Amino acid sequence: MQAKAKTESITIVLNQPKYAGNVGFAARCARNMGIDKILVVGGRELDPAEMKQVSTHFAAEIIDGIRYCNSLEEAVAGFNYVVGTTSRLGSARGPAVSPREMAGRIVEMSQQNEIALVFGPEDTGLSNEDIRLCHMLVTIPTAEFKSLNLSHAVMIICYEIFVARTLPSDRPHEPRLATSGETEAMYEQVKCLLTKIGFLNPQNPDYWMLHIRRFLSRTSLLAREVKIIRGICRQLDWYMENGKRKKT
Repeated sequence: MQAKAKTESITIVLNQPKYAGNVGFAARCARNMGIDKILVVGGRELDPAEMKQVSTHFAAEIIDGIRYCNSLEEAVAGFNYVVGTTSRLGSARGPAVSPREMAGRIVEMSQQNEIALVFGPEDTGLSNEDIRLCHMLVTIPTAEFKSLNLSHAVMIICYEIFVARTLPSDRPHEPRLATSGETEAMYEQVKCLLTKIGFLNPQNPDYWMLHIRRFLSRTSLLAREVKIIRGICRQLDWYMENGKRKKT
């Protein structure tokens, strides 16, 4: 059968963009590949007129429809799957896939899930703290110089999704996943519990939580599975507190 990405389920998230022109060019690239939603973190001071000038009338309505958020965590809270883009790799940032690998997964995911494609600031890219919120990392291979213009990166990622959605596929659609907000609440609960029992170093629990996040993110948690994990954490926490009282 032919897999078709539901592009209305895909949103471009620009985290702290520096230049209005880059937002406009990104909107133009996204529209060319059938994606019509952009969310901007920060950037409220950027000139919409300058954005529209480079986006042309073709993508002007995307500029009019931009949603703004104050933080990346707030921006991605309602999405079921978050893809982060990075040119910087390393053990602290986790494994990254190619745009082509990412696209095949997103086509299936988009059938029943809201997808965020996150791009970092032009000068620094996504930070380690930003990447903590992502389920998948993608890096665009280059010959030498790794840094790409923001709109070029948006174009490449969107193009791969556009191409992948026309390829034959017999994979079943991915079920609806938990939202980023739901999983972040779960991770915070897990961190508190594991710190309390001494499994995590209280001086730097977030560093050790990275490994747990990577492990659980590979399973594509459903909303009901997140509720089960949170229920286990609550029960263990209750048991520890009540056990202490009985001993005393």
